[in-house]
Amino acid sequence: MRRTSSRRPGRPRAGTAALLTVLLTAALSTAGCQDAPTEPVLIRIATGSPTAVYYAFGQSLAAILNRELPDVDARVVVTAASAENVQLVESGRAELGFTQADVLPTSTAGSSSVEAIARVYDDQLHLVTTAGGPVRTLDDLRGRRVSVGAPRSGTEITTTRLLEVARLGGDAIRRTRLGLDDSVEALRSGRIDAFFFSGGLPVWGIENLARQHATRIVDLSEWTERLRSRYGQVYVSRDIPRSVYGVDAVTTVADPNYLIVSASLPEPLVREVTRLLMDGRAELAAAHPAAGRMSPRSAIVTAPLTLHPGAAAWYREDKP
Repeated sequence: MRRTSSRRPGRPRAGTAALLTVLLTAALSTAGCQDAPTEPVLIRIATGSPTAVYYAFGQSLAAILNRELPDVDARVVVTAASAENVQLVESGRAELGFTQADVLPTSTAGSSSVEAIARVYDDQLHLVTTAGGPVRTLDDLRGRRVSVGAPRSGTEITTTRLLEVARLGGDAIRRTRLGLDDSVEALRSGRIDAFFFSGGLPVWGIENLARQHATRIVDLSEWTERLRSRYGQVYVSRDIPRSVYGVDAVTTVADPNYLIVSASLPEPLVREVTRLLMDGRAELAAAHPAAGRMSPRSAIVTAPLTLHPGAAAWYREDKP
């Protein structure tokens, strides 16, 4: 039976803050400098567009870390999202980051620079166009101007795979590579006919577009199995209900999102980040509903990445 905690969500256990300070100081101080003032431990969280889920999630997580952990300076980094986030964590230019599962290599053998803290929620791939326009199916994109996502984003990777299995690769469409905000503006102004974006529900940039302009989201459900057959079992079908954007309900392709971490981060720190991530679900969900879909039981499913030892220690103790 799962143990019920009486701790207030987001609050450290008694003595945790002091212990963490001692451990981090020991791990991060250089020899001969123990008497010098301790610099805050910098935690850069690689996110995505300011109007997408990663950014909202990251902002809320940074606020929790800064409030609850001593000697930590958590900051959000705006990026092109998944693929860039993985590169930033791998290179040591970020300590945490969000990524779609399909961006990761199918095997991480021989690579230990990036590990996982949690599986956080699923992304849905949106194909967005104007309600009165000619794009009603994926094949209707042929010959049209389409944004496939920002360079190095998870959207671009998933979209490229989708177009390949649909035989719309190469020059079958007139591609441009725009992030969410630029894609929305380009569709509004008529510079493109449609755009793709992969994100947790609701994507605020798409929500704002649908509120102001007649919008259609295209059903992509027929392509899930073809993606699974070619690229692996990470892809699933998920609904986008009418209640999300006020447009006709569709079913689309989805894949999981992970919160990743540099393998070099000290185990005590990662354990506390994991605890605050899980204990702070209500606060994170207030920042964006997608964050509220986390659970300790599903969070540990992070293949092909292994859990960071600090994260694994917390899950073992909490018995998800």
